[in-house]
Amino acid sequence: MTGREWRKRLDGARCTVIGLGVSNRPLVDFLLSHGALVTVCDRKSREELGDVPAQLEARGVVLRLGEGYLDAVDGDFVFRSPGLRPDHPALLAAVDRGAILSSEMELFFALCPAKMIGITGSDGKTTTTTLTGLMLEQACRRRGCGRVFVGGNIGRPLLSAVDSMCEDDFCVVELSSFQLQTMKTSPCRAAVTNVTPNHLDWHTGMEEYVAAKKNLYQNVGCERFITNAENAQTRNMAAESSLPRTLFSSQKSSLEDFGDLLCEGDRALWLADGKIMAWDGRETRAVLDRKDLFLPGVHNVENCMTAIALTDGWVSDEDIFAVASTFQGVEHRLEPVRELDGVTYYNSSIDSSPARTAAALSALAPRRPIVICGGYDKKIPFAPLADALCKHAKAVVLTGATAPKILEALKARPEVEKGMLPIYPEPDFTKAVTLARGLAERGDIVLLSPACASFDAFPNFAVRGETFRKIVQGF
Repeated sequence: MTGREWRKRLDGARCTVIGLGVSNRPLVDFLLSHGALVTVCDRKSREELGDVPAQLEARGVVLRLGEGYLDAVDGDFVFRSPGLRPDHPALLAAVDRGAILSSEMELFFALCPAKMIGITGSDGKTTTTTLTGLMLEQACRRRGCGRVFVGGNIGRPLLSAVDSMCEDDFCVVELSSFQLQTMKTSPCRAAVTNVTPNHLDWHTGMEEYVAAKKNLYQNVGCERFITNAENAQTRNMAAESSLPRTLFSSQKSSLEDFGDLLCEGDRALWLADGKIMAWDGRETRAVLDRKDLFLPGVHNVENCMTAIALTDGWVSDEDIFAVASTFQGVEHRLEPVRELDGVTYYNSSIDSSPARTAAALSALAPRRPIVICGGYDKKIPFAPLADALCKHAKAVVLTGATAPKILEALKARPEVEKGMLPIYPEPDFTKAVTLARGLAERGDIVLLSPACASFDAFPNFAVRGETFRKIVQGF
């Protein structure tokens, strides 16, 4: 449905919203403001939700809370939370009864009049999304027109602002595989930063996970697909796509190195002689000197390349330099916390996969940090994490639910068998951080880079990172 059709059909429609999370509360507000009759279903009890139930009921919302909240889900429209699989029996039954299954993000995509830029991937999407938004903001300030909205899987939900957006604006959206699985439209520019095993506790397998990522650019609306030429999964995506593509690579040093990966209409970015180079299909130019990029690490070179490709034609090289040379990164990603007794503490709680931890370790090389790892089990193989830790870590402190699995992967490495990498299990998070402090000597780094989600002990990675900060600042 078009945005106009959505607005027309919402007036008087029976809408069921499942989950009262961060993104769905603005959805409830939006539906009510457009004349819908709203029912909210949530697993939490009335007591757990505090004052919210009474506030919603005062506005005419019907509530189904606690055990049995998914019994007899119905309505003209059912909006699922991203964490609820679309093939849940309660949702399938509602669809069989005639409901249209959607989500807050699908509704936003249908309504948004601004130029849409979508970013997904297993790693790097938050930094890339933030860089892209900042570059566009810099360009809009310089030109004196247009606004930039950044959100989706990060920051504020965007639906609450959609009625104020116009065609001169930009909307930069980070999207998870959960949000993308049922998406029916695509942004005008779409980037997949990379794809490695992730969220296999939720998806039926790697095939479904990859298919969800592809949904970013395979639907109506996408004009250009940007992706990583060095990642096997995304390289395959590019080969299968008929869209105009921009391929980026931190490993290739010339346009010729792309070989037959490029077709007519394609563009490319690469790293040569310490400079990020760009080819627009006709000419090559140096966009940015790597030494001017404030953030360390090859992975941040790739994040910057993705942002450059996504903003191509909308920003100047001066805009790119202004942002890249000053942007200090997002919270909880290689975030310096404190230096104490000659030891530097870094919070990288956002590292929720082995690939992210490997990137963090690579960025700190050749220094070998004492790494705190472990957390919620997403059913991801830990052999790649063991490889990265053996290559880059001075010692490892294991905590959280996955500690035994990580230990098993490490024990399979000859370096561990020979005693070259000390490993210290400590189930309690606070004690694990204190143990890491005791292992550190002057000149060392203590790095929180869990390589796992946080849900075994914390509501999200941000709370985990804030807890780490508080412990370290209390030393």
